[in-house]
Amino acid sequence: MHGLMTEFTQTLRRLRGQILGWGIGLASYGLLMGAMFSSINQIEGLQELLASYPPDFLAFMGDVSTFSTPSGYFGTYFSNLVPLFLVIFAVSTAAGLLAGDEERGTLDLVMAYPLGRWALFAGRALGYIVALGLVLFISYLGWLAVLPWSGMGVSALQLLRPFVPLFGLMLLFGGLALLLSLLLPSARMASTVAGGLLVANFLLAGLAKINDSLQPIMNLTPFAFYQQGDAMDGLNWGWVLGLTAVGLLFIVIAGFVFNRRDIRVGGEKGWSLG
Repeated sequence: MHGLMTEFTQTLRRLRGQILGWGIGLASYGLLMGAMFSSINQIEGLQELLASYPPDFLAFMGDVSTFSTPSGYFGTYFSNLVPLFLVIFAVSTAAGLLAGDEERGTLDLVMAYPLGRWALFAGRALGYIVALGLVLFISYLGWLAVLPWSGMGVSALQLLRPFVPLFGLMLLFGGLALLLSLLLPSARMASTVAGGLLVANFLLAGLAKINDSLQPIMNLTPFAFYQQGDAMDGLNWGWVLGLTAVGLLFIVIAGFVFNRRDIRVGGEKGWSLG
């Protein structure tokens, strides 16, 4: 237990720069966009202007008919586009969580201490999960700070709700990246594959709004179960728990893979899974 907690705190210490950088950056963005809610929605003819945009562009913006509502505004300026960057952060961080140390030749030195593999893995995985939560919580504080003067007219709890499915989405793709980092030759390749799947799913979500024939495929992807700003009006807990459960499943499988594989002493490996 002591070793697990040591790895947990060490992981958070290693990720503190990314936690603060991403968290403060997104919190600052939230302060700005939250403060602009009333002024933007007072622009005369805004709805007509938005409706005149090409359908292909609107497909990636979201439902402009709800733009003047808090959920629609938050969905357009945060839940729709920001997750693309946040999940890329989650993917790249997860891919290097263990494989990164292997490639630098330091993981075998860590394993020389009286620390079981499961304790090492669990400590780092737990630290990673908490880091994701901290980034989102700091980001939430930015929106929360300006909420009383924003004119959005929602409670702190309503404002928090859209961050919950975003956490599930980050955990799913992050868990996938962690698993791939233990199966593929390098952390870089794992990050590329998981990030590519993320971008492809994001593009598919927009294209499916233009081409109905893509919707059956879209319904099988993670973004089909990701709530955006409409989570303010009520969470779909089935979707949230589903995304979170799949992410945790990827992490658990990664733990079993890590427990059984050989630790390389540096550099990228070949395609052998042994």
